This record gives sequence, structure tokens and C-alpha cells, in this order.
Amino acid sequence: MMRRLIALVVGVVMMIGVAAPAAHASAAVDAALGLGAFAVFNQLVGGIFHPRVAYARPVVVERPAYSYPTVIEYPNGRYELRGDGVYTGYQWVWIPYAPPPPPPPGYPQ
Repeated sequence: MMRRLIALVVGVVMMIGVAAPAAHASAAVDAALGLGAFAVFNQLVGGIFHPRVAYARPVVVERPAYSYPTVIEYPNGRYELRGDGVYTGYQWVWIPYAPPPPPPPGYPQ
């Protein structure tokens, strides 16, 4: 029941809007035509009166690729990463450090 009432009210309002006398509708029509003409001709002659804006090219800064550590040091040796991952597979290699030399002999007393 409520939907029918709303539909009836909307229909009556739309009929009143369509059936408005021509004298009252002319000002709106003139305004619409004027704004439409302004929008069209503004696009045609707008480039003549307003120069184009020149923008500077943005500076391109390429960051270097992050290099992962290929050598990991330990007190008694180090690991080295060998290979490039494309032609040769990655492989960690353990390289021990040379043992420290023996202490010098003591002096006789």
C-alpha cells in the first residue's frame, strides 16, 4: 500500500514538472544552452589564450641492487658463497683459517 502511494506521489510530481508553462521553462533552457555553449567553445579557444605549462622531466635515480653478503667470517674460518645462481648453482664453502703459530720457546734462566 505504501509503495503505491509513493509511486503515485512521484508520478504526480513528474507530471507537474513536465507540464510547466513555457514562460517558466525558458530561463532554465537559456541557462542550459549558455552553459553548454560555454563548455564547447571554452575547449576550442582555451589553448590559444593560455600557454601550455612546461614541466621539467623528473630525475630518474636508479638504486643499486642490494648485494647480499658472500663472505661470513668466524674466529676459526669463513664461509664463502660461490656460484652465480644462473649458470652455476649457489654453494657455501667452508675455508678454515691457518692455525696460529706455536709460541716461541722460552728463554733459559
